Amino acid sequence: MKLLVAPHDLAIGGSQINAIDLAAGAADAGHDVVVYGVEGPLVDHIAARGLEYVPARPLRYRPAPSRIAQLATLARRRRLDLIHAYEWPPCLEAYYGAHLAGGVPLVCTVLSMSVTPLVPRSVPLIMGTAALGAEARRRHLAPVWVLEPPIDTDSDRPGHDGGAFREAHGVGPDEPLLVTVSRLAIDLKLDALVDAIDAADLLAADRPVRLLVVGGGPAAAALEERAAAVNARHAREVVRLCGPAADPRPAYAAADVVVGMGSSALRAMSIGRPVVVQGERGFSLPLEPSTLPYFLEHGFYGIGAGTGGGRQLAAHLEPLLAGRARREELGRYGREVVEDRFSLRRALTQQLAIYDEVRESGRRRRATDAADAAARALQLEVRAHDPRIKRQRARSEAALLSAARGPQEAILHG
Repeated sequence: MKLLVAPHDLAIGGSQINAIDLAAGAADAGHDVVVYGVEGPLVDHIAARGLEYVPARPLRYRPAPSRIAQLATLARRRRLDLIHAYEWPPCLEAYYGAHLAGGVPLVCTVLSMSVTPLVPRSVPLIMGTAALGAEARRRHLAPVWVLEPPIDTDSDRPGHDGGAFREAHGVGPDEPLLVTVSRLAIDLKLDALVDAIDAADLLAADRPVRLLVVGGGPAAAALEERAAAVNARHAREVVRLCGPAADPRPAYAAADVVVGMGSSALRAMSIGRPVVVQGERGFSLPLEPSTLPYFLEHGFYGIGAGTGGGRQLAAHLEPLLAGRARREELGRYGREVVEDRFSLRRALTQQLAIYDEVRESGRRRRATDAADAAARALQLEVRAHDPRIKRQRARSEAALLSAARGPQEAILHG
């Protein structure tokens, strides 16, 4: 099979790494695989996995007419048998450029935490959680599968040395260390990052806890200011922003407890670290046998009540930091969960079976579906580039960043 895999971008992120790792698995299984996308930091990861990379034309619009034409040309010249696109922008580019015009079968994976109306309803769809899969089936015409984010359990395994990472950041071998590995994004991530800093602030009153934040992004400056306020309050470094890391495994291995969401939480579990899963609006919940059913249904993410997130996270972390035996128990349990349910080998078997089904089902032509998808995408792009809406969004983001710089809740520090 000649397969083109199109991640939604090539910035460092869980969805993109999943796409590349599964593409490498398909290549190892004997398929002819190429990865296509706008150039970014993960180009090196593509090369490291031994995959061919084709740069996408970098026009900023989504979907981009230049990429639609490029994919149509690639499909024809390479005689592609299947395109696998991740998230709606590359899905629409492949839909118009190679699927409708060229008849190439197409499947789309959506790992966002909502069901997007921008994927044409006639395109076979893969969702990341059981709950979202059920929701998608209520409106989608094509088949919908659920494939949870996979983890390379051979690479992300217990036994990585975190000592050098601790030493590089001035953390002693006996200091309690919290680690979060995340994009420092405003959407989806900011609530959790603020809560992690606030929880470290609370815990630092009674124990020499440290929090290392690994990642980069537009919220970095605001989070640096919040961290600086915490450090000044305790007259020592409690929180440090370490910047992005191409290989975060030493950071996970160094941690006593990892806080985070999605694929980051799963990678930490695979490495054998205990995890407290975060989400938005103050959500946090430790991974343990009693909470696993929730995560299997909804993904490693949640939405909280909107207040008290730092205090709730600190309450989850306190017993883990106090009990080494409990940390080790939950670290072993998390590894077992990933091996049983989220391994890359298991996911690859499922995904190759989906590919076979999509190819056998053949090409579907739905003119009304194509027109509806185009109208929705055009509406989104018009809104994205409307100066009034851009100003409103900029004001909203500025308010969020200002809140991230500001003081903690009064109930926490008088």
